[in-house]
Amino acid sequence: MMRICFLGVGEAFDELYPNTSLLVSFPNPDGDAHVLLDCGFTAPAAYYRHAPDDARTCSALDAVWISHFHGDHFLGLPLLLLRFWEEGRTLPLTIVGQAGVEEKVWAAFELAYPGFRPRLQFPVCFLEAVPGEVIHVAGARWSFALGDHSAVTPCLAVRLDRDGQSVVYSGDGRPSPATAELAQGVDLLVHEAYGLDPDTPGHGGVPGCLKLARDVRARNLALVHVNRRVRQESAGVIRAMLAQAMGGHGVLPEPGDVITLERALDHG
Repeated sequence: MMRICFLGVGEAFDELYPNTSLLVSFPNPDGDAHVLLDCGFTAPAAYYRHAPDDARTCSALDAVWISHFHGDHFLGLPLLLLRFWEEGRTLPLTIVGQAGVEEKVWAAFELAYPGFRPRLQFPVCFLEAVPGEVIHVAGARWSFALGDHSAVTPCLAVRLDRDGQSVVYSGDGRPSPATAELAQGVDLLVHEAYGLDPDTPGHGGVPGCLKLARDVRARNLALVHVNRRVRQESAGVIRAMLAQAMGGHGVLPEPGDVITLERALDHG
């Protein structure tokens, strides 16, 4: 049973909702494996506020995925690494991201906490994600596709498959042919939906996400990273659009909501 906890669902400037970040957990005989999808400015606090109890110990997190190098998606890593050190972590941590992920992460860490890297008592291992290639981390199959976000800062969508269950997380960006291929038949599609327009430059919109979910036959859809003003003014409209398009299989999640794929969208 795959479990997805929405630690945060907000966009970069949202003062009410933490940056979008997901904790995906898989059952293992010796304890669940936990994977964090994106780690922006506010993600470490949200992790300790909303993660299930079994994921909050300093050594519980197995891997972190970074969709792209914008601050609201990766600049929480220095604080998360430092808290793991402060709590005495010794087990390795794997960080997966695009080419240059190791350099970017350590540069951010040095800027945040100068000279502190040698004091970390746990290994940090880096793997580079390549669209079209497959890797295996934390007991799951990972695959990737390039979304339509920014030519300067490209964003990769990621798909995790484990024991016949799957989740796709878009990061930022409009749906692309590559992300549509990645998401075919997925159990849960988690996609950025910045506004009510079909699409805006570099960002998805609610109508486009609904179309994508139908086209790829996603069993369930969760919309995240909604513009803060749109969410404040039109959350009810978005939920009505989800209900019409997805029935009981679409959700605009709140921080702390949990979806278990075995129970579809019975969350909370």
